[in-house]
Amino acid sequence: MQPTYWQKQTHSKPLYPNMIWDRPENRMHAGKLLIIGGNSGGFASIAEAYGEADRAGIGTTRAILPSSLARTLRDVFPEAEYVSKTPSGSFARESLGELLSSSLWADGVLLPGDLGRNSETAILIESFATKYHASLTLAGDAVDYFAANSLPVLSRETTTLVVTLPQLQRLAADAGFSVAFTSNMALLPLIEALHAFSSQHPASIVLLVDDGAHIAHAGHIITTPQKKSAVTIATHCAVWRLQQPEKPLEALASALAEL
Repeated sequence: MQPTYWQKQTHSKPLYPNMIWDRPENRMHAGKLLIIGGNSGGFASIAEAYGEADRAGIGTTRAILPSSLARTLRDVFPEAEYVSKTPSGSFARESLGELLSSSLWADGVLLPGDLGRNSETAILIESFATKYHASLTLAGDAVDYFAANSLPVLSRETTTLVVTLPQLQRLAADAGFSVAFTSNMALLPLIEALHAFSSQHPASIVLLVDDGAHIAHAGHIITTPQKKSAVTIATHCAVWRLQQPEKPLEALASALAEL
């Protein structure tokens, strides 16, 4: 028997069909999204997120990258802004003030990945997640920065984590969760574990699996068939959630149903 806390939807039969009519009709009132990411070795996730934000219906988007990418991107990505970099080309710790200042402009922040692996950037990202209190969506290696210190993101009610099973397992293990999220879990035990884990932590989880995505929020689970990339899913989730801040579960479910 399917648990009462678990619901399924399809793209043709969304659970919340009226949500689309609650979205802002005018782009001027459709919210502001700040995208942060990139390092000298990659920026593909930032470019993808920037384009997807427009398709998701955002009003205004800003993108911030480390200055190591300025020479490469100034002509092809003129909309981007740049802040201090580490010697290896990632975000420097001293850029925290600039990121927080820019976040005051935004209704939500998206960290889609391509941050690289840098200890100084790790301190920066953890500090940002602790000090920034509005809607924050993470995907890719932005999630990995919290594998050994999950509390700053799991304890935030306005966090959305778009994760794979290995990423969720590392977060859950660090948080002391008793069940291991493994690739060989049967579906029902996985749903039961997601229910228990999301009942213990305020953050919203969007778990990507081969046949779709499971949204877990406050013990409720919604499953949607989905084949889009993690960056695309995270971007649409970020846009929908900042536009419907009082209805996080409904917003995330509608974001996946519309994709």
